[in-house]
Amino acid sequence: MLQTATENDVNFEIPPQVAMILSAMDAGRHPIVDRRHKRRTRLRVQGRLRLFSEATTAAPRTLFTRDAHARAMGFVSPGRLPLGYGGTLEIPNPDGGVLSIACTVIRCREAVEGWYEGSISFSKTQPQFDAPVA
Repeated sequence: MLQTATENDVNFEIPPQVAMILSAMDAGRHPIVDRRHKRRTRLRVQGRLRLFSEATTAAPRTLFTRDAHARAMGFVSPGRLPLGYGGTLEIPNPDGGVLSIACTVIRCREAVEGWYEGSISFSKTQPQFDAPVA
């Protein structure tokens, strides 16, 4: 099932090709070598990233979220994102609105030909992404 929200005629759907890439990445993850210090919540939505360094008239970058916790979010993107650059991430909110989060790109590397996987760090803690305690 696709998770969808729209604002300003922008569609936040996850295309089938992206769903396949995310699924393959999840299948390839081995729990013993998972170096993450925080539990993450699976989050599959399309987002828009507006970098502060780009002109205000520039089109936002498209990315597709993978998972999140209160301080960071994993993603895949059809284009390489510049490391260390800050910006504003817009993703759909469960209530149908759009959540806007200040962030910084901390990792971006090619995962498969033409697709990049990476991570962004939030400027402020985002408790809505905290994983429930098991």
